[in-house]
Amino acid sequence: MKVVFMGTPEFSVPVLEALHQRHEIVAVYCQPTRPAGRGKADRPSPVQARAEALGLPVRHPVSLRNPEAVAEFAALGADVAVVVAYGLILPQAVLDAPRLGCLNIHASLLPRWRGAAPIHRAIMTGDRETGVCIMQMEAGLDTGPVLMREAVGIGAEETTAELHDRLSALGARLIVEALERPPIPAVPQPEAGVTYAAKIDKAEARIDWTRPAVEVDRQIRGLSPFPGAWVEVNGERVKLLRSRLADGTGAPGQVLGGFTVACGEGAVEVLEAQREGKRPMPVAEVLRGLILPAAL
Repeated sequence: MKVVFMGTPEFSVPVLEALHQRHEIVAVYCQPTRPAGRGKADRPSPVQARAEALGLPVRHPVSLRNPEAVAEFAALGADVAVVVAYGLILPQAVLDAPRLGCLNIHASLLPRWRGAAPIHRAIMTGDRETGVCIMQMEAGLDTGPVLMREAVGIGAEETTAELHDRLSALGARLIVEALERPPIPAVPQPEAGVTYAAKIDKAEARIDWTRPAVEVDRQIRGLSPFPGAWVEVNGERVKLLRSRLADGTGAPGQVLGGFTVACGEGAVEVLEAQREGKRPMPVAEVLRGLILPAAL
């Protein structure tokens, strides 16, 4: 097939690679380059970097709502557009342009967790399973009918980074299957069970030890690696990147030994952390140079 690929972050890259092996990618759409890093130099997105390495034509319009952008998209004569974490709203004229329309790879079991941060929210809320849906796109936010879905369990100690990689690989496999099978009937999403995965706000990242340990553990794992749940230690912001529930009780914030901290109910053992200006490290390494106070 002639495919337009539309995606931006690392999550989208395995999908691009899988489609490139089997179909003709007539264009890759991604977000424009943006300043990044300490030097604030323009850095291409992961999808742009990989597409250029594969020799694929890349476009990064600021908007797809103007007539010129729509005409350029339609002129590609694509059979289908595959959209995964692109970052721009597609107007109806774009949705209608490919012969088979636009298919979206969404990292949740729709209608649960429509929206921007389904992986984070699934872990932070304590869902036991999630998955990937291949959806026929329409104008609403992740409201389109579903062609394929596959569920996966969420591990008791799994982080967003780990689940992200599993779902990315699953999405790549499912979209290849969807394009190679005969036409698949699209099943409308049920009206019951709709939830929205709001974009992660950095204000959610500071840890409140008065909350139950199960919630603090989910917060740490759900916000790992970005933006990273954090706690202040001797005036330094330390990100906590991996954790598990632990035995022990005490006043909220009390350090019970090692990097095990009492919560409003129960305790959490921190397994991996990152100090300011340093790489993520196992807690044993972190504690060689960081003396924890009696309470955080």
